[in-house]
Amino acid sequence: MLRLVKWLVLLGVVVLATGYWMTRPVKLDPLAMDGLVGDAEAGALVFAAGGCASCHAAPDATGEAKLILAGGHAFPSDFGTFYAPNISPDPAKGIGGWQAVDLANAMLFGTSPAGQHYYPAFPYTSYNRSSMQDIADLWAYMQTLPLSGTPSKAHDVGFPFSIRASLGGWKLLFAGNEPTAVEPTNAQMQRGQYLVEVLGHCGECHTRRNALGGMSYDAWLGGAPNPSGQGRIPNITPAALDWSEADLVEYFTSGFTPDFDSAGGEMADVVENLAKLPESDRAAIAAYLKMVPPVE
Repeated sequence: MLRLVKWLVLLGVVVLATGYWMTRPVKLDPLAMDGLVGDAEAGALVFAAGGCASCHAAPDATGEAKLILAGGHAFPSDFGTFYAPNISPDPAKGIGGWQAVDLANAMLFGTSPAGQHYYPAFPYTSYNRSSMQDIADLWAYMQTLPLSGTPSKAHDVGFPFSIRASLGGWKLLFAGNEPTAVEPTNAQMQRGQYLVEVLGHCGECHTRRNALGGMSYDAWLGGAPNPSGQGRIPNITPAALDWSEADLVEYFTSGFTPDFDSAGGEMADVVENLAKLPESDRAAIAAYLKMVPPVE
């Protein structure tokens, strides 16, 4: 009997150790970004495509004030309310003490410089396919932005979701290289796929989620309940969005729909960001959306 207990204890230790190893926070080699020179001008386009200011500027910021990444924007969910942190270059309250590799770890793996898991309210499940050059460029651009001494607001997340270690298991289930059933046929569509699926992280809002908060890729971009509880985020697959590519490009540029309506709410911020990209990028996004499998 004693021998059996010892074997069970040993088995338990092995299982726990294996589980910890499989769900541990992942980080790059500290020298992974060395020698990779960032271009701030190119980084401004990555910043716009990623909509960084839309989440990390103060909630009521307008104009140039949107470049002060003081944080504070609230994101309600079924698991609690998350608040965007200060990511300005301030060394005390922002991320001024980071290195480029720390930004890469956050975007690719959802891992903090201290080795903790980030909550997926930060869309690393999309950013995890970002190119290292884009991350280097983004980092270079972010160093040019104003500092903010505003403290980051703590997330309002109750037990058991407050246990960050459990996020390792969540990542194991939902933070891989996600398939979307989209097969680009040319360079323009490949660019559109990268902008929509990765930098633009459109699926984070426009795709419904399962009970654990993972995206349902069989309904990619097919619409989802609004986390705020008000209304629904629309289906933007060809089954529901019958606009032409030219209509889409115009919408991404001016915010006007073919029916002469205009973008509102958070989509107005998205349009403001997309309008900063080259027209070729907006056309690539339109081409991608036209080839997405329809979700009825």
